[in-house]
Amino acid sequence: MEIISIEGFVVNTLHYGENSKILHILTKEKGVIGVISKGALKPKSKLRSISDNFTYAIFHIYYKEGKLGSLISADVINYFLNIRRDITLIGYLSYLTDLTRNVSKGVSDTKDIYDIFINAVLKIEENFNPTVITNIVEIKYLPYLGISLHLDGCVVCNSNIIRTISLRKGGYVCDLHRDTEPIYDTKVLKLIKAYFYIDISKISALNLSDKVIKEIDVFLNAYYKEYTGLYLKSKNFLNNLKSS
Repeated sequence: MEIISIEGFVVNTLHYGENSKILHILTKEKGVIGVISKGALKPKSKLRSISDNFTYAIFHIYYKEGKLGSLISADVINYFLNIRRDITLIGYLSYLTDLTRNVSKGVSDTKDIYDIFINAVLKIEENFNPTVITNIVEIKYLPYLGISLHLDGCVVCNSNIIRTISLRKGGYVCDLHRDTEPIYDTKVLKLIKAYFYIDISKISALNLSDKVIKEIDVFLNAYYKEYTGLYLKSKNFLNNLKSS
């Protein structure tokens, strides 16, 4: 095994034996890697505090390709103290982590997924609207799930004169090809496309009405429910938090 230092985010942990943990760490260069944190459950272990879900750090690891690595130490990059103080923000973080772990399965190159995810979590930590940031991530992940929205003209005829967006047809539709789809505000239609192209790291302000935010969120919730096949407990938990 070689010793490597690699930036990553712990997306999942499992107890291993009496005192150890297995960490699944999302990385930019190597995708999700498995690492054993020996003795991490012991009260005095130096690995205890860095072996939890949501640890974002530079991990120093005994590593061999395709094998379970062994954690040596880690230098935490961000503790996400703002998020950890708010149960609703924890709900968003849990869902985004869960979603990202599922989206990255079977993807050979996770560089873009990693950047999308990390930049989103950092923006939520900086107090940007978590619903907007989460919706941006959800839209950006659709191609990896094989269910991209058609946002370059009408999904049927490719007309640039758009009337609304169709859940059933999977994209924009013009007046001619609209059936019973509800009519969305033009701001909603423009933002859905903008969400797909925006660089999350460059977001400096979000001046959107609650109505527009809610309409986009409701549409994406329905789209994910209809087409992804993902049933995440973290999503149900988040929805319960939002409705309470």
